[in-house]
Amino acid sequence: MLDETLLDAPEALAGADTHGLLRGAAAAGARVRTAVRHADEAGLGELRPDGRPRALLVAGTGPAVSCAADLLGAFGNGAVPVTLLRPTGSLADPGALRWALPGWAGPLDLLLAVTPDGDEGGLSGLVEQAYRRGCTVVSVSPAGTPLAEATVQARGLAVPLAAAPGEEYEGPDPRDAYQRPRSVPPAAPGVLWALLTPLLVLADRLGLAAAEPAGFAALADRLDRVAERCGPAAATYGNPAKTLAAELSGALPLLWSEGTVADAVARHCATTLTALVGSPALAAELPEAMVTHGALLSGAFAGGDDGDDFFRDRVDEPEALRARVVLLREGPPAGDSAAVAARDLAYGHGTPLSELEPGEGSSPLEAAAELLATVDFTAVYLRLAGGAQP
Repeated sequence: MLDETLLDAPEALAGADTHGLLRGAAAAGARVRTAVRHADEAGLGELRPDGRPRALLVAGTGPAVSCAADLLGAFGNGAVPVTLLRPTGSLADPGALRWALPGWAGPLDLLLAVTPDGDEGGLSGLVEQAYRRGCTVVSVSPAGTPLAEATVQARGLAVPLAAAPGEEYEGPDPRDAYQRPRSVPPAAPGVLWALLTPLLVLADRLGLAAAEPAGFAALADRLDRVAERCGPAAATYGNPAKTLAAELSGALPLLWSEGTVADAVARHCATTLTALVGSPALAAELPEAMVTHGALLSGAFAGGDDGDDFFRDRVDEPEALRARVVLLREGPPAGDSAAVAARDLAYGHGTPLSELEPGEGSSPLEAAAELLATVDFTAVYLRLAGGAQP
Protein backbone atom coordinates (compact mmCIF):
# COMPACT_ATOMS: atom_id res chain seq x y z
CA MET A 1 0.00 0.00 0.00
CA LEU A 2 1.04 3.57 -0.66
CA ASP A 3 2.50 5.51 2.25
CA GLU A 4 0.62 8.76 1.57
CA THR A 5 2.46 10.58 4.36
CA LEU A 6 5.65 10.14 2.34
CA LEU A 7 4.12 11.93 -0.64
CA ASP A 8 4.04 15.21 1.26
CA ALA A 9 7.51 14.82 2.73
CA PRO A 10 9.91 16.04 0.00
CA GLU A 11 13.06 15.34 2.01
CA ALA A 12 11.94 11.79 2.79
CA LEU A 13 11.11 11.24 -0.89
CA ALA A 14 14.56 12.45 -1.87
CA GLY A 15 16.11 10.08 0.66
CA ALA A 16 14.15 7.14 -0.76
CA ASP A 17 15.03 8.06 -4.35
CA THR A 18 18.39 6.28 -4.53
CA HIS A 19 18.33 6.14 -8.35
CA GLY A 20 17.52 9.80 -8.96
CA LEU A 21 14.17 9.02 -10.60
CA LEU A 22 12.56 12.29 -9.52
CA ARG A 23 15.52 14.22 -10.87
CA GLY A 24 15.23 12.32 -14.15
CA ALA A 25 11.53 13.16 -14.44
CA ALA A 26 12.12 16.82 -13.59
CA ALA A 27 14.97 17.13 -16.13
CA ALA A 28 12.90 16.02 -19.14
CA GLY A 29 12.65 19.57 -20.50
CA ALA A 30 16.38 20.09 -20.17
CA ARG A 31 17.05 16.81 -22.01
CA VAL A 32 14.84 17.95 -24.88
CA ARG A 33 16.89 21.15 -25.25
CA THR A 34 20.16 19.23 -25.08
CA ALA A 35 18.89 16.62 -27.55
CA VAL A 36 17.91 19.33 -30.06
CA ARG A 37 21.39 20.81 -29.81
CA HIS A 38 23.03 17.40 -30.28
CA ALA A 39 20.81 16.71 -33.30
CA ASP A 40 21.80 20.02 -34.90
CA GLU A 41 25.49 19.43 -34.20
CA ALA A 42 25.21 15.97 -35.78
CA GLY A 43 23.80 17.53 -38.94
CA LEU A 44 20.14 16.52 -38.77
CA GLY A 45 18.97 20.11 -38.96
CA GLU A 46 20.87 20.69 -42.19
CA LEU A 47 19.51 17.71 -44.09
CA ARG A 48 18.05 18.42 -47.52
CA PRO A 49 16.35 15.11 -48.30
CA ASP A 50 15.21 14.32 -51.81
CA GLY A 51 11.77 12.89 -51.10
CA ARG A 52 10.50 10.75 -48.25
CA PRO A 53 11.63 7.26 -47.23
CA ARG A 54 9.30 4.39 -47.99
CA ALA A 55 9.31 3.23 -44.35
CA LEU A 56 10.87 4.03 -40.99
CA LEU A 57 12.35 1.00 -39.23
CA VAL A 58 12.91 1.54 -35.49
CA ALA A 59 15.09 -0.77 -33.39
CA GLY A 60 16.54 -0.52 -29.91
CA THR A 61 16.44 -1.66 -26.31
CA GLY A 62 14.40 -0.48 -23.36
CA PRO A 63 10.72 0.35 -22.83
CA ALA A 64 11.12 3.86 -24.26
CA VAL A 65 11.83 2.55 -27.76
CA SER A 66 8.32 1.19 -28.30
CA CYS A 67 6.80 4.49 -27.19
CA ALA A 68 9.15 6.46 -29.46
CA ALA A 69 8.04 4.35 -32.44
CA ASP A 70 4.37 4.76 -31.46
CA LEU A 71 4.70 8.54 -31.20
CA LEU A 72 6.60 8.83 -34.48
CA GLY A 73 3.68 7.10 -36.16
CA ALA A 74 1.13 9.26 -34.33
CA PHE A 75 2.81 12.57 -35.16
CA GLY A 76 3.30 11.52 -38.78
CA ASN A 77 -0.43 10.75 -39.25
CA GLY A 78 0.42 7.71 -41.33
CA ALA A 79 2.41 9.65 -43.96
CA VAL A 80 5.09 6.94 -43.79
CA PRO A 81 4.65 3.56 -42.07
CA VAL A 82 6.67 3.12 -38.88
CA THR A 83 7.73 -0.45 -38.09
CA LEU A 84 9.19 -1.45 -34.73
CA LEU A 85 11.76 -4.21 -35.20
CA ARG A 86 11.54 -6.55 -32.23
CA PRO A 87 14.62 -8.50 -31.16
CA THR A 88 15.01 -12.21 -30.69
CA GLY A 89 17.17 -13.98 -28.15
CA SER A 90 17.03 -16.68 -25.54
CA LEU A 91 18.18 -14.47 -22.66
CA ALA A 92 16.87 -11.25 -21.16
CA ASP A 93 20.27 -9.70 -21.80
CA PRO A 94 20.90 -6.87 -24.28
CA GLY A 95 24.12 -8.53 -25.35
CA ALA A 96 22.25 -11.67 -26.42
CA LEU A 97 19.60 -9.89 -28.50
CA ARG A 98 19.58 -9.93 -32.28
CA TRP A 99 17.62 -7.94 -34.84
CA ALA A 100 16.86 -8.67 -38.48
CA LEU A 101 15.64 -6.39 -41.26
CA PRO A 102 12.42 -7.33 -43.03
CA GLY A 103 12.96 -9.08 -46.34
CA TRP A 104 11.61 -6.09 -48.26
CA ALA A 105 13.94 -3.49 -46.64
CA GLY A 106 16.24 -1.72 -49.08
CA PRO A 107 17.59 1.62 -50.35
CA LEU A 108 14.22 3.36 -50.01
CA ASP A 109 14.00 2.75 -46.26
CA LEU A 110 15.45 4.45 -43.18
CA LEU A 111 16.72 2.56 -40.13
CA LEU A 112 16.58 4.34 -36.76
CA ALA A 113 18.68 2.55 -34.12
CA VAL A 114 18.06 4.06 -30.68
CA THR A 115 19.26 2.92 -27.26
CA PRO A 116 20.40 4.40 -23.94
CA ASP A 117 23.19 1.79 -23.87
CA GLY A 118 24.94 1.53 -27.22
CA ASP A 119 27.12 -1.57 -26.85
CA GLU A 120 24.50 -4.11 -27.97
CA GLY A 121 26.24 -6.22 -30.57
CA GLY A 122 22.93 -7.06 -32.17
CA LEU A 123 22.21 -3.41 -32.98
CA SER A 124 25.66 -2.92 -34.48
CA GLY A 125 25.02 -6.04 -36.57
CA LEU A 126 21.66 -4.61 -37.68
CA VAL A 127 23.39 -1.43 -38.85
CA GLU A 128 25.80 -3.56 -40.91
CA GLN A 129 22.81 -5.40 -42.43
CA ALA A 130 21.23 -2.07 -43.33
CA TYR A 131 24.44 -0.85 -44.98
CA ARG A 132 24.63 -3.99 -47.12
CA ARG A 133 20.99 -3.53 -48.15
CA GLY A 134 21.48 0.15 -48.99
CA CYS A 135 19.28 1.52 -46.15
CA THR A 136 20.04 4.93 -44.69
CA VAL A 137 20.97 4.73 -41.00
CA VAL A 138 20.55 7.18 -38.12
CA SER A 139 21.40 6.18 -34.56
CA VAL A 140 20.88 7.77 -31.14
CA SER A 141 23.16 6.41 -28.40
CA PRO A 142 25.85 7.60 -25.99
CA ALA A 143 28.85 9.08 -27.81
CA GLY A 144 31.71 6.73 -28.55
CA THR A 145 29.73 3.51 -28.20
CA PRO A 146 30.08 0.58 -30.61
CA LEU A 147 26.69 1.47 -32.12
CA ALA A 148 27.78 5.05 -32.82
CA GLU A 149 30.99 3.79 -34.43
CA ALA A 150 29.10 1.23 -36.53
CA THR A 151 26.76 3.99 -37.72
CA VAL A 152 29.67 6.16 -38.86
CA GLN A 153 31.24 3.19 -40.66
CA ALA A 154 27.91 2.62 -42.42
CA ARG A 155 28.00 6.27 -43.59
CA GLY A 156 25.06 7.14 -41.37
CA LEU A 157 24.44 9.89 -38.83
CA ALA A 158 25.23 9.15 -35.19
CA VAL A 159 23.52 11.50 -32.71
CA PRO A 160 24.88 11.51 -29.13
CA LEU A 161 22.31 10.69 -26.46
CA ALA A 162 21.42 13.70 -24.28
CA ALA A 163 22.35 13.00 -20.67
CA ALA A 164 20.34 14.50 -17.82
CA PRO A 165 21.90 17.57 -16.17
CA GLY A 166 24.17 16.45 -13.34
CA GLU A 167 23.99 12.80 -14.43
CA GLU A 168 26.89 10.83 -12.97
CA TYR A 169 29.05 8.48 -15.00
CA GLU A 170 31.48 5.79 -14.08
CA GLY A 171 34.41 4.56 -16.10
CA PRO A 172 38.10 3.67 -15.85
CA ASP A 173 39.16 7.07 -17.13
CA PRO A 174 37.08 10.28 -16.98
CA ARG A 175 38.59 11.30 -20.32
CA ASP A 176 37.03 8.33 -22.11
CA ALA A 177 34.44 9.33 -24.70
CA TYR A 178 32.23 6.41 -23.70
CA GLN A 179 31.37 6.01 -20.04
CA ARG A 180 28.32 4.04 -18.99
CA PRO A 181 25.74 5.86 -16.82
CA ARG A 182 25.16 4.41 -13.37
CA SER A 183 22.57 1.66 -13.23
CA VAL A 184 18.95 2.83 -13.28
CA PRO A 185 15.73 0.77 -13.18
CA PRO A 186 13.92 -0.15 -16.40
CA ALA A 187 11.56 2.56 -17.68
CA ALA A 188 13.36 5.30 -15.73
CA PRO A 189 11.87 8.68 -16.75
CA GLY A 190 13.72 11.06 -19.01
CA VAL A 191 15.22 8.49 -21.38
CA LEU A 192 12.24 8.63 -23.74
CA TRP A 193 12.74 12.32 -24.56
CA ALA A 194 16.48 11.88 -25.06
CA LEU A 195 15.77 9.16 -27.65
CA LEU A 196 12.67 10.65 -29.26
CA THR A 197 13.71 14.28 -29.72
CA PRO A 198 16.41 13.65 -32.38
CA LEU A 199 13.96 11.41 -34.24
CA LEU A 200 11.42 14.24 -34.26
CA VAL A 201 14.06 16.64 -35.61
CA LEU A 202 14.68 14.14 -38.39
CA ALA A 203 10.95 13.65 -39.00
CA ASP A 204 10.56 17.42 -39.39
CA ARG A 205 13.36 17.56 -41.97
CA LEU A 206 11.74 14.68 -43.88
CA GLY A 207 8.37 16.43 -43.86
CA LEU A 208 6.76 13.67 -41.79
CA ALA A 209 5.86 15.78 -38.75
CA ALA A 210 5.72 19.47 -37.85
CA ALA A 211 8.36 19.89 -35.14
CA GLU A 212 10.12 23.16 -35.93
CA PRO A 213 12.37 24.91 -33.35
CA ALA A 214 9.45 26.81 -31.82
CA GLY A 215 7.66 23.49 -31.32
CA PHE A 216 10.62 22.01 -29.44
CA ALA A 217 10.85 25.12 -27.26
CA ALA A 218 7.15 24.78 -26.42
CA LEU A 219 7.67 21.07 -25.73
CA ALA A 220 10.51 21.71 -23.30
CA ASP A 221 8.59 24.53 -21.60
CA ARG A 222 5.54 22.28 -21.17
CA LEU A 223 7.69 19.57 -19.58
CA ASP A 224 9.16 22.16 -17.20
CA ARG A 225 5.68 23.35 -16.17
CA VAL A 226 4.51 19.80 -15.53
CA ALA A 227 7.63 19.20 -13.43
CA GLU A 228 6.76 22.24 -11.30
CA ARG A 229 3.14 21.13 -10.88
CA CYS A 230 3.94 17.44 -10.30
CA GLY A 231 7.24 17.72 -8.44
CA PRO A 232 7.85 16.56 -4.85
CA ALA A 233 7.54 20.09 -3.42
CA ALA A 234 3.94 20.43 -4.67
CA ALA A 235 1.36 19.22 -2.14
CA THR A 236 -0.79 16.21 -3.02
CA TYR A 237 -4.07 18.15 -3.16
CA GLY A 238 -2.81 20.27 -6.08
CA ASN A 239 -0.45 17.72 -7.63
CA PRO A 240 -1.99 15.61 -10.46
CA ALA A 241 0.75 12.97 -10.29
CA LYS A 242 0.58 12.46 -6.52
CA THR A 243 -3.23 12.40 -6.69
CA LEU A 244 -3.18 9.76 -9.42
CA ALA A 245 -0.60 7.73 -7.50
CA ALA A 246 -2.89 7.70 -4.45
CA GLU A 247 -5.82 6.65 -6.65
CA LEU A 248 -3.86 3.83 -8.29
CA SER A 249 -2.55 2.41 -5.01
CA GLY A 250 -3.82 -1.15 -4.68
CA ALA A 251 -5.66 -0.89 -8.00
CA LEU A 252 -5.51 -2.68 -11.34
CA PRO A 253 -5.27 0.27 -13.77
CA LEU A 254 -7.32 -0.10 -16.93
CA LEU A 255 -5.88 2.56 -19.22
CA TRP A 256 -8.53 3.52 -21.77
CA SER A 257 -7.27 5.92 -24.44
CA GLU A 258 -8.81 8.02 -27.19
CA GLY A 259 -6.64 9.38 -29.99
CA THR A 260 -3.40 8.11 -31.50
CA VAL A 261 -1.18 10.15 -29.15
CA ALA A 262 -3.18 9.07 -26.10
CA ASP A 263 -3.00 5.47 -27.32
CA ALA A 264 0.81 5.63 -27.34
CA VAL A 265 0.81 7.22 -23.88
CA ALA A 266 -1.50 4.54 -22.48
CA ARG A 267 0.72 1.72 -23.74
CA HIS A 268 3.79 3.46 -22.32
CA CYS A 269 2.00 4.00 -19.01
CA ALA A 270 1.19 0.28 -18.76
CA THR A 271 4.81 -0.59 -19.50
CA THR A 272 6.14 1.96 -16.99
CA LEU A 273 3.87 0.81 -14.17
CA THR A 274 4.89 -2.79 -14.77
CA ALA A 275 8.64 -2.25 -15.25
CA LEU A 276 9.25 0.57 -12.77
CA VAL A 277 6.66 -0.11 -10.07
CA GLY A 278 6.04 -3.84 -10.47
CA SER A 279 2.30 -3.21 -10.73
CA PRO A 280 0.08 -4.89 -13.35
CA ALA A 281 -1.67 -2.53 -15.75
CA LEU A 282 -3.64 -3.00 -18.96
CA ALA A 283 -4.04 -0.59 -21.88
CA ALA A 284 -6.73 -0.61 -24.56
CA GLU A 285 -8.15 1.87 -27.07
CA LEU A 286 -11.67 3.21 -26.95
CA PRO A 287 -14.28 2.18 -27.90
CA GLU A 288 -12.96 -1.40 -28.08
CA ALA A 289 -11.63 -1.10 -24.52
CA MET A 290 -15.16 -1.30 -23.14
CA VAL A 291 -15.51 -4.78 -24.64
CA THR A 292 -11.91 -5.90 -24.11
CA HIS A 293 -11.89 -4.98 -20.41
CA GLY A 294 -15.62 -5.18 -19.73
CA ALA A 295 -15.41 -8.52 -17.93
CA LEU A 296 -12.87 -7.06 -15.47
CA LEU A 297 -15.50 -4.60 -14.23
CA SER A 298 -17.82 -7.36 -13.03
CA GLY A 299 -15.45 -10.23 -12.22
CA ALA A 300 -12.91 -10.82 -9.49
CA PHE A 301 -11.44 -7.33 -9.97
CA ALA A 302 -14.78 -5.50 -9.71
CA GLY A 303 -14.67 -2.37 -7.62
CA GLY A 304 -17.95 -2.87 -5.77
CA ASP A 305 -18.83 -4.89 -2.66
CA ASP A 306 -17.80 -8.53 -3.00
CA GLY A 307 -20.73 -9.74 -0.90
CA ASP A 308 -18.58 -11.58 1.67
CA ASP A 309 -19.08 -11.44 5.43
CA PHE A 310 -18.38 -7.83 6.41
CA PHE A 311 -17.41 -8.83 9.98
CA ARG A 312 -14.81 -11.47 9.07
CA ASP A 313 -11.25 -11.01 10.32
CA ARG A 314 -9.19 -9.39 7.53
CA VAL A 315 -5.97 -8.78 9.49
CA ASP A 316 -4.04 -11.56 7.78
CA GLU A 317 -5.69 -11.16 4.37
CA PRO A 318 -4.02 -9.19 1.55
CA GLU A 319 -6.20 -6.44 0.18
CA ALA A 320 -7.94 -7.47 -3.04
CA LEU A 321 -6.80 -5.83 -6.27
CA ARG A 322 -9.65 -3.74 -7.69
CA ALA A 323 -10.01 -2.37 -11.20
CA ARG A 324 -9.77 1.38 -11.75
CA VAL A 325 -10.39 2.96 -15.15
CA VAL A 326 -8.03 5.76 -16.23
CA LEU A 327 -9.30 7.74 -19.23
CA LEU A 328 -6.48 9.25 -21.31
CA ARG A 329 -7.38 11.83 -23.94
CA GLU A 330 -5.19 14.15 -26.00
CA GLY A 331 -7.83 16.89 -26.07
CA PRO A 332 -11.45 17.73 -25.23
CA PRO A 333 -13.87 14.98 -26.33
CA ALA A 334 -15.42 15.46 -29.76
CA GLY A 335 -19.06 14.87 -30.57
CA ASP A 336 -18.44 11.23 -31.45
CA SER A 337 -16.25 10.57 -28.40
CA ALA A 338 -16.66 7.31 -26.53
CA ALA A 339 -15.68 8.99 -23.25
CA VAL A 340 -19.28 9.45 -22.04
CA ALA A 341 -20.11 5.79 -22.68
CA ALA A 342 -16.89 4.76 -20.96
CA ARG A 343 -17.77 6.77 -17.85
CA ASP A 344 -21.29 5.35 -17.80
CA LEU A 345 -19.95 1.79 -18.08
CA ALA A 346 -17.43 2.29 -15.28
CA TYR A 347 -19.83 4.00 -12.89
CA GLY A 348 -22.55 1.50 -13.72
CA HIS A 349 -20.31 -1.25 -12.34
CA GLY A 350 -19.19 0.77 -9.34
CA THR A 351 -15.68 1.07 -10.79
CA PRO A 352 -13.73 4.21 -9.79
CA LEU A 353 -12.45 6.35 -12.64
CA SER A 354 -9.61 8.85 -13.12
CA GLU A 355 -9.07 11.13 -16.12
CA LEU A 356 -5.99 12.70 -17.68
CA GLU A 357 -6.26 15.40 -20.34
CA PRO A 358 -3.74 18.06 -21.42
CA GLY A 359 -4.43 21.77 -21.25
CA GLU A 360 -6.77 23.28 -23.82
CA GLY A 361 -5.15 24.31 -27.08
CA SER A 362 -2.20 21.92 -26.76
CA SER A 363 -0.43 20.79 -29.90
CA PRO A 364 -0.06 17.02 -30.33
CA LEU A 365 3.55 17.31 -29.15
CA GLU A 366 2.59 19.35 -26.07
CA ALA A 367 -0.28 16.97 -25.32
CA ALA A 368 2.08 14.00 -25.39
CA ALA A 369 4.53 15.86 -23.16
CA GLU A 370 1.95 16.69 -20.50
CA LEU A 371 0.42 13.22 -20.41
CA LEU A 372 3.74 11.37 -20.40
CA ALA A 373 5.37 13.61 -17.80
CA THR A 374 2.39 13.28 -15.46
CA VAL A 375 2.43 9.49 -15.84
CA ASP A 376 6.19 9.37 -15.25
CA PHE A 377 5.91 11.29 -11.98
CA THR A 378 2.97 9.09 -10.95
CA ALA A 379 5.00 5.92 -11.50
CA VAL A 380 7.96 7.31 -9.52
CA TYR A 381 5.73 8.20 -6.55
CA LEU A 382 4.18 4.74 -6.62
CA ARG A 383 7.65 3.20 -6.60
CA LEU A 384 9.04 5.39 -3.82
CA ALA A 385 6.00 5.45 -1.53
CA GLY A 386 4.51 2.08 -2.44
CA GLY A 387 7.19 -0.23 -1.11
CA ALA A 388 8.71 -1.23 -4.47
CA GLN A 389 12.16 -2.78 -4.35
CA PRO A 390 14.97 -0.16 -4.50
